[in-house]
Amino acid sequence: MKFIVASNVLLRQLQAISGVISTNNPLPILDNFLLEVSENKLTITASDLETTIITEMEADSKDRGTIAIPARMLLDTLKSFGGDEPLTFTINEKGYLVEISSSQGKYKISGQNGEEFPRIPENDGANSLDIPSDVLLNAINKTLFATGNDDLRPVMSGVYCQLSPDNVTFVATDAHRLVRYRRVDAKANKEISFIIPKKPLNLLKNTLPTDSTVVKIEYNESNAFFSFDGHQIICRLIDGRYPNYEAVIPADNPNVLEIDREQFLNSIKRVAIFSNKTTHQVKLKLSGSEIQISAEDVDFNNEAKERLTCNYAGDDMEIAFNAKFIADMLSNINSEQVKMEMSLPNRAGIITPNNGDASKEDLLMLVMPVMLG
Repeated sequence: MKFIVASNVLLRQLQAISGVISTNNPLPILDNFLLEVSENKLTITASDLETTIITEMEADSKDRGTIAIPARMLLDTLKSFGGDEPLTFTINEKGYLVEISSSQGKYKISGQNGEEFPRIPENDGANSLDIPSDVLLNAINKTLFATGNDDLRPVMSGVYCQLSPDNVTFVATDAHRLVRYRRVDAKANKEISFIIPKKPLNLLKNTLPTDSTVVKIEYNESNAFFSFDGHQIICRLIDGRYPNYEAVIPADNPNVLEIDREQFLNSIKRVAIFSNKTTHQVKLKLSGSEIQISAEDVDFNNEAKERLTCNYAGDDMEIAFNAKFIADMLSNINSEQVKMEMSLPNRAGIITPNNGDASKEDLLMLVMPVMLG
């Protein structure tokens, strides 16, 4: 089997999918890229069993065949070529020996039988949804940071997707904060929900184009399939029941703060430097058209206070939050102004964009307070 490819194009494709390869793979064959050649097309697959990513590119070849090539060695070899270097791959299919020829020389790598690579899950295509790439990318960016890391609650380590004929909703929570991102311009043909793990979402985040390229999402009870631009990402879904997130969103929040997002974010970041390194607690003292943001670390005698002007309607109140959570949320909102709605110092606060337009996206972020002290 023989094929010719450009070194820089092959490197780009391999780098796009190499993130799926785990450092402690359950099967040695998964330390390899699977290369499949069929009439001027090269299909490359990488997998960790839970997540599989496939990409296609052009190759000059009249042959057909498969070979598994060690991923690290192939990547390191390709990185060493500068620019657009034509490479000829010649594979001895009996001994799985791969010879790479360039204008500088020849390099031999010991490959493995491509037939031993795990089979890729198949989907009947019965359930599917088309969504613009930039919409999906936005949904991932807005929710992924709020997922949990608790091994005892695996359902909270992924993003919950609720598809319906009216809208598509993405939810993430770690029990201390929650993000709900809803789009009314993306719809499914029937109601269904599933939980996508963090790793494939990170891979999607790094691979999805930032334009409105159509991404086809197909799904069944065990897997989700994302197809776009010659790429396919297949992931095993997290099995389990997602918590009733709507029940924790407080409905009555009479105390409303409206403030410049960037000023608020920068102030939180500065003041947080002086907070307790365990709790990261910052206090918000709200009164009239002013907010006082403060933090202290009594163990090291560190303290900081700032005042900002704002629009605040409600009772004077003092409430404390984890500064990292607030900063993460403010960093993932695009509007110039944000709205923060609260009821009591021991009840969750809700942060939403305050952009005043009825856009196609509905973003709500919830953060639990920390005990004042």
